[in-house]
Amino acid sequence: MEQTFRLQSIAEFHQLCGLPQPEHPLISLIDYSKVRYPFQESQLSWIQEFYTIGLKRNVTSKFNYGQQVYDFNKGLLSFISPLQFLKIEIDQNQHTKPSGWLLLIHPDFLWQTPLAKKIKTFDFFGYAINEALFLSNNEENTIEQILLTIEGEYQSQIDKFSQGLIINQVERLLIYAERFYQRQFITRKKSNYQLLEKFESILKRYFDNQSGLINGVPLVSTIADELNISPNYLSSLLRINTQQNAQQHIQSSMIHYAKARLSTTNSSISEIAFELGFEHPQSFSKLFKKKTNQSPSEFKSLFN
Repeated sequence: MEQTFRLQSIAEFHQLCGLPQPEHPLISLIDYSKVRYPFQESQLSWIQEFYTIGLKRNVTSKFNYGQQVYDFNKGLLSFISPLQFLKIEIDQNQHTKPSGWLLLIHPDFLWQTPLAKKIKTFDFFGYAINEALFLSNNEENTIEQILLTIEGEYQSQIDKFSQGLIINQVERLLIYAERFYQRQFITRKKSNYQLLEKFESILKRYFDNQSGLINGVPLVSTIADELNISPNYLSSLLRINTQQNAQQHIQSSMIHYAKARLSTTNSSISEIAFELGFEHPQSFSKLFKKKTNQSPSEFKSLFN
């Protein structure tokens, strides 16, 4: 039976991978070419209690992160949050030697700093394979220099300024990553627009078939699953292209459908609410008024 390791500390990860003890107990930059996973039957799984930011090159192994698969390629930057399940399957036929960096950050290192809360707002810690970040050479160099600066700081004499300086570099790295993700969204316009068209098609099918009577209000997670992307990625894509996140976009579509039904049919407000998936018509009426500054009955009266 496959064993799943529980890694509570950075030191335990070092030990698992055949590395020397970390120079700092709460943060460590690892040369990925020196990692030696203890494979049994060509795979290994673990749950870790720290963040990992990985810049990996020439890696053909496959990682399962949560329920998704990461296929690593040249210049790929990945982000893993604490308490996620990971499984790696080694490629026995790999001929090139993997290289790159792993930055491990224990949540305890972030305590009592603004980044402790802010780090959770970066969507890419929840991204799946098709949302991983591919870097240009210049972008890769930028990230690598920040990583080496972090390492140099914790390797020097620790004083009262050390944590703040390292935190500043970590935040700088995350801000650059966010910028590069924005670039990736923009440079992949064609595939992004295809996703948006599919998103709109799913919503149209939902409303045309009155699926709400069976499935309830359409959920971001359900639509994202059908598109084979994560909810965070879908919301990011929509925010960039429509200035609305996925939930807001769904609600706008629901209001548009409701207006059409209220103005062109004899259906009651309750019937329309049930068609949209609302269990209680009052919830529909509350949303409608919030979005239009009118109650459904006030809007319907304009057409009677």
